[in-house]
Amino acid sequence: MPLQVDWFFQDADLHDWIHILTIPVFTGIVGWLINWTGLIMLFSPVRFHGFTVPGLKQLARVLPRKLQEVPGILQGGVGWQGIVPARAAKMGSIAVDKAIAKLGTPAEFYQQLEPEQIAEHIVQVFEPDMPRMIEDIMEREHPNLWRDLPTPARRAIIARVQAQLPTVVHSITDEIGVHIDQLLDPKIMVIDHFERNPALVVRIFRDFGQRELNLMVAFGFIFGFLLGIPVAMIDYWFGIPWLLPIMGVLVGWTTNALGMWLIFEPPEEKRILGIKVHGLFLRRQDEAAEVYARIIADDVITLERIGDFLLDGPRGDRTRQMLATAMAPAIDQAAGPVRGAVRIAVGARRFDSIRDAVATEAVDRTITPFKDPEFSKRQSDKIRKLVAQRTKELPPQDFVDMMRSAIKEDEWMLYAHGAIMGFAGGVLHLLLFGTAGG
Repeated sequence: MPLQVDWFFQDADLHDWIHILTIPVFTGIVGWLINWTGLIMLFSPVRFHGFTVPGLKQLARVLPRKLQEVPGILQGGVGWQGIVPARAAKMGSIAVDKAIAKLGTPAEFYQQLEPEQIAEHIVQVFEPDMPRMIEDIMEREHPNLWRDLPTPARRAIIARVQAQLPTVVHSITDEIGVHIDQLLDPKIMVIDHFERNPALVVRIFRDFGQRELNLMVAFGFIFGFLLGIPVAMIDYWFGIPWLLPIMGVLVGWTTNALGMWLIFEPPEEKRILGIKVHGLFLRRQDEAAEVYARIIADDVITLERIGDFLLDGPRGDRTRQMLATAMAPAIDQAAGPVRGAVRIAVGARRFDSIRDAVATEAVDRTITPFKDPEFSKRQSDKIRKLVAQRTKELPPQDFVDMMRSAIKEDEWMLYAHGAIMGFAGGVLHLLLFGTAGG
């Protein structure tokens, strides 16, 4: 017999109407839960939580690439880490490529820090330690000569070196400025910091996007409810038991996809039937830029971290050697008219070793004020202004890429999670209310 379809619900009884009306409510609640739990999946936990399965690490290498992307699988673990913190290093890399590299060169960042002020601060911090440093070096390198010198002669040498200190320090800050592009790699610096501090990446999203993220959860109910209306109609018309869970998969997947679209798309403002359509994050790019700049200036590209990178980073040896070489002439000048006599008295090799020792130790001590948290905090305001200004000037698409690119290829996990929850919602409704229509 041909299938008879009650297109206008003329034969629907009370049970059928309860069945029809509860489906959009169910899909709305499921849509809300999907987006709410989706945010948890995005950001929590910050560190991997789970357990190791023997042999999984080896097996993971032959699994499909999508499965390898699940946090923990490649390390042989079963569990979960928030998608955003799990991709912290990748987000750092993309943030540099898409944004920070366009915000300014290392030289521009360095000039924003006002090297003259840095030099003055170094002199202020370093000067009280200079006598002790010279005493220690001379006692180590040539104890007999230093012991035999009269006290006034020792004081005279220390005074001459101290008098040269501003010249030496300015030569250091100038030399750093000239070679900063070779000595400082913002990409390595940012990636390393994000990888060590995944909670910071979560903070970037949370601090300027919490309002939009909350709205995305609320829209989960709206999207789910609206999608549930045609689902209820189709389910009533056909009355096939397995149809509702299958449509639940489509509703769950679509609800999550619409939520992500709502946040990031379209990058440029558009008008559709007179209605403004614009990604929620993009509507507040200027406000977001201020928050992003504050986090970058306070936690990522700071004077303190620049100092750490210059001396202890992958190019630290090069920095030390370059600065020691730059300081040698100033130290020679500190010896003044007695330089030749001292060189003859102690021997050329011994004199050079003393000079090199002073230069090497001075490099460490002059860079130490870079790591002064209080001074670094005062300087961070200059970086914040630069980052904020340049972030506001970013094209909308670049701004979206900076925030989304690192997680975009992992969004399928969110959509799959939505599909599973949609399927579960369909099964639950089927168990509670059975089928209708048909």
